Amino acid sequence: MAKATIRFYADLNFFLPQNRRQVAFTLPFAAHQSVKDLIESLGVPHTEVELILVNGEPVDFSALLNDGDRISVYPTFEALDVTPLLRARFDAQHRPGFVLDQHLGRLAAYLRALGFDTLYRNDYDDPELAETSDLEERILLTRDLGLLKRRRVTHGYYVRSTDPRQQVSEVVRRFDLYHLIEPFRRCVHCNAPLESVDKADVADQLEPRTLEYYDEFQRCTGCGRVYWKGSHTVHMQQLIDDLLREGLAE
Repeated sequence: MAKATIRFYADLNFFLPQNRRQVAFTLPFAAHQSVKDLIESLGVPHTEVELILVNGEPVDFSALLNDGDRISVYPTFEALDVTPLLRARFDAQHRPGFVLDQHLGRLAAYLRALGFDTLYRNDYDDPELAETSDLEERILLTRDLGLLKRRRVTHGYYVRSTDPRQQVSEVVRRFDLYHLIEPFRRCVHCNAPLESVDKADVADQLEPRTLEYYDEFQRCTGCGRVYWKGSHTVHMQQLIDDLLREGLAE
């Protein structure tokens, strides 16, 4: 059987067993097997890959393997512009939208609070998530590796952390979203845009103490929820400040 030697670089080693991290290893492959199939058979979702070199030349996922090939697989490059070499990555949207699986509800709320168009339901099934990501060109965020290996998913990311606060930091860093943060523009419950509204128009929805102490309000154009600069805004602003400091430190 034909064999190829492969090495994964940087963050892609997260998906490999310890004995295959940071080293080249040789393994057999089936006839007419594509480089995508080989990469995903080793546990690495194609959505995590930005550049593939076979014998030093960039290829796309459909490239067929030949006996003796040497394959190098790279994740997203943050500091080095490799755009002229890319064959694996699809063009990212200028301002990305997201769709999240059922395990990432708190992350969805954070992303909406930061101003990002984020679809989330706790009853999405895998085919619907893949279809939505494909048809609406949204980045699929998930902790399900199998979901990211679906052929329809071209933009996706496996969220490493299980802590929502760390998850939002991880996603903002991964997609370099620091300069795109526009807080308090979307409803954290339904994702619809917020609009400024006169106090008198929402007075019947507010508690007496809220009416007494606050004068500026926003209302969701979708579900009608009313927002004002209360304690939740202070906590969210702290998160934003922390994220921006992280961005400056990158």
